[in-house]
Amino acid sequence: MDIIKDINRKALPKHVAIIMDGNGRWAKQKGMLRTFGHENGTKAVKRVVEASAELGIKNLTLYAFSTENWKRPKLEVETLMRLLVSSLKKEIKTLKDNRIKLCAIGSLKTLPAKVYSELLEVINATKQNSHMTLTLALSYGSREELINSVKEISIKVKNNIISPENIDESIINEHLYTQNLPDVDLLIRTSGEKRISNFLLWQIAYAELYFTNTLWPDFTKEHLYESIIEYQKRERRFGKTSEQLS
Repeated sequence: MDIIKDINRKALPKHVAIIMDGNGRWAKQKGMLRTFGHENGTKAVKRVVEASAELGIKNLTLYAFSTENWKRPKLEVETLMRLLVSSLKKEIKTLKDNRIKLCAIGSLKTLPAKVYSELLEVINATKQNSHMTLTLALSYGSREELINSVKEISIKVKNNIISPENIDESIINEHLYTQNLPDVDLLIRTSGEKRISNFLLWQIAYAELYFTNTLWPDFTKEHLYESIIEYQKRERRFGKTSEQLS
C-alpha cells in the first residue's frame, strides 16, 4: 500500500525539523566505524529532502552538526566536514532542479574555511529558488542562539533603538538565526532517543514531537510519510480547548 495517498496535501506542516540521530549506532551494529554511519546518513538526507520537496513541504531544517559535536573524536569531526563539502558539491544540481533554496544557521564562522566557502557558494547559487527552503543547522546550539539574541537586543536597547516595553515575541524572533522561517510544526527525532538536545528550543514551543526507533541511515521516504500522517491525526490546540477549535 502506498501510504503517501493517506497524506492530506492541504494540511501539511509548514516547517519540519529533524534531529538526525543514530549514524554511529547503525555503523556499530554492522561492525563498522562511526564514520561509515555518517557516510550512509547522507543518503537518508537526500531521500528526505527529495520526499519533502515532492510533497510540497515549504521548510525543512536538519540538525547536521551541533556546537557540542566539536567535542567528538577528531577523525569523526573531520569526516563529517569532508562529507558536508562533498555533499554540497554533489547536490547543487539537485537543489537547482527542484528549486530548493539552501540556508544555514549556527556559528558558521567556526566551520573550517573550505566548508564555509563551499556552503556560501551553494547558498548564493540557490538563493532565488522558492519551492522549498532547506536549512542546515551547523555548529548550532539553541542556547547560544538565544544568548546572542539577548545580547543584540540589549545593545539596541542601550542605543535607544528598541524600547524595553516594546520587546515581544516578534522582536525576539527577528533576532534569532531563524528570523525568516515560521515556527516548527513537526519535530522528528530518529534512533529512539526522546530528547531535544539543544535544538530550536524557542521555535518548537508548539511543535508536535515525533520519535521513531529507526536509525537515521535507515530512515526512508515512507518513514517521513508516517510521521506526517501521525502529525495530521493530532489536534493542535495552541492552548485552546477542542470545543473552541470546532
